[in-house]
Amino acid sequence: MRTPVLTLLLLIFALITNAQSTYVRLITNKGNITLLLYDKTPKHRDMFLQAIKKGLYNKAQFNRVIKSFVSQGGELDETILEREKLHPELPIQRLAAEITPILFHKKGALGAGRNDNPEKSSYFSQIYLVVGKPQTDEQLDALEKKKDIKFSPSQRTTYKTLGGTPHLDNDYTIFGEIIEGMDVADAINNVTTNRNDLPLVPVTFKAVVLSKKEVQKLNKARL
Repeated sequence: MRTPVLTLLLLIFALITNAQSTYVRLITNKGNITLLLYDKTPKHRDMFLQAIKKGLYNKAQFNRVIKSFVSQGGELDETILEREKLHPELPIQRLAAEITPILFHKKGALGAGRNDNPEKSSYFSQIYLVVGKPQTDEQLDALEKKKDIKFSPSQRTTYKTLGGTPHLDNDYTIFGEIIEGMDVADAINNVTTNRNDLPLVPVTFKAVVLSKKEVQKLNKARL
């Protein structure tokens, strides 16, 4: 049963997301996930769209799945870094961070992966879906002190009800969120993995951009 607070949060999210313009569907072998890409992070939105156009996510995998944390898809860190090591003559490609406090690591958030670089710049070919878990006020208080950040009242409510991974806030760029298919994302996050967090049975996906007609139909269904 939905609580009044949770219902209000979902209504607010719906009103915000309906004002956005770009949607992507992940067609996975576990079901479909529909993503909204934020206009507040235009560089990451366009980066993801370009990667889709180039076919980088035509036969992709969720290749690092950590239960109650995140499900990572696209290229692995090791693959990217090894390629860069083999070709030192080529410039290292990263996308400047677009970190903003109002976009946070709630459950269902879409983030851009990166290595441990001080600029917090993102890879061009790695994404992750946040699953996380509900937080307590004590946990959020400790994170505020440790990271020198401040969670808004609405963020606190979201983290305590829907859950997420707040310890990643202010360190990675969030550039979208799941609006349909969270049950599929949960199923992916619960698959059996090996010691390297790789699913024993591959979880594959293809990313496609929704047409204007599909977006209109989607928004109408969500009203």
